Amino acid sequence: MVQNQQIGRRSFLSSTTALGAGLAIASNSLADENSTPSDELKIGLIGAGSQGRNLLNSCVKLPGIRIGAICDIWESFNLNDVAEIARRHGHEAATYTDYQEFLSKQNDIDAVLIATPDFCHADQTIACLKAGLHVYCEAPMANTIEGAKRMALAAKESGKLLQIGQQRRSNPRYQFCEKRILKQSKLLGKLSAANAQWNRSVLPSRGWPRRAPLEDPVLTQYGYTSMPQFRDWRWYRDLGTGPIGELGVHQIDIFNWFIGSNPKSVIASGGTDYYSADTHECYDTVMAVFEYEWKGKTVRALYQTINSNSNFGYYEALMGDEGTLHISETEGTANVYREPAAISWGKWVDLGILVPPPEPEKSAGDTEVVLDIHKTVRPDQYTLPVAYDKSVTMYHLENFFDSIRGKARLSCPPETGYGATVAALKIYDAINSGKKIEFNPDEFKV
Repeated sequence: MVQNQQIGRRSFLSSTTALGAGLAIASNSLADENSTPSDELKIGLIGAGSQGRNLLNSCVKLPGIRIGAICDIWESFNLNDVAEIARRHGHEAATYTDYQEFLSKQNDIDAVLIATPDFCHADQTIACLKAGLHVYCEAPMANTIEGAKRMALAAKESGKLLQIGQQRRSNPRYQFCEKRILKQSKLLGKLSAANAQWNRSVLPSRGWPRRAPLEDPVLTQYGYTSMPQFRDWRWYRDLGTGPIGELGVHQIDIFNWFIGSNPKSVIASGGTDYYSADTHECYDTVMAVFEYEWKGKTVRALYQTINSNSNFGYYEALMGDEGTLHISETEGTANVYREPAAISWGKWVDLGILVPPPEPEKSAGDTEVVLDIHKTVRPDQYTLPVAYDKSVTMYHLENFFDSIRGKARLSCPPETGYGATVAALKIYDAINSGKKIEFNPDEFKV
């Protein structure tokens, strides 16, 4: 297990003045050189809902990871169930219903995974960083830009690592595209536009086991007014960020990453078009257009999320005058399309960067029929030589743990997560004002 810094965690909790400039390091740097890394890390989990379970199910498959503590306010359901999953995999984890009690009592933890509702992220992350823990926090960073900035500053002050859960940054397919398709081969040519979407079917209210509700005093203590609100917190503006944050922050980050800059502006339209605004304060339908600068030219990027129809699912696409990249976390979506006028891509096939389209089959009796119509020529479809050998979540967790061990650098440090958070949450301002929002470059700086 990675040893703690010599300053005790309770000292961090009681006095933040100990965090002088000498302790501050870049949050995407390698782990503290004064620590003594080993292969085993003992971790805690705060938030044992659906995403917390997903993180834990990945962690129990990773060598050198021990689950030491689990915290969730819903003891009779989330906490007990997830603790049992850990036990079945040989992890005897202490359990807590309050994260502050967890921090004050659990002195043998190296890192914490935070998978709580968005409005909890900032305070919990900052407390864990001040307690001397490395933190993996699910995306979006926070439900406010101010909260996300506080997290990034706390990471700098503490000298601890903070990984934001924008997991495409650790995905080998996305990394391959950024390095090989965009930078090395420049297959797309001059970038001209981008688009991304995440459409979902109608989602019913989540409900809960009637034998195990949270008591009203507990709900009130932790910021909820009722069990329905607690279960569907994503749709309440004071608690979550809606699909704009929950989904959009991941895909808008791909715009930032692949285009290589933060946006200059955004204009958007959206609203609660399908659900009732009484239960869905966050907009269920959003269409936004960002403007980016790329080599002195403007690249426009369309982002869409609707929550009443799942057709075409979720993907990201980047378009240039010589080709189009169409990519997704789903296994079957990883294609590059060559524009008919572009030069041959045979070189890149020979180098193993592209898998060529199959030769069309032709039977002996086939003859070519020429029709007197105008028809767009379908571009050649190439695939990528990158397949997944594990869950997309596991890649990001591995990067986080290897960064703690000093063997890697964070794929998504807080500065990166902050940029995507600002871009995504500003969509609300654009919708509500009915105006184009111009970004000041300083807005993306921590």
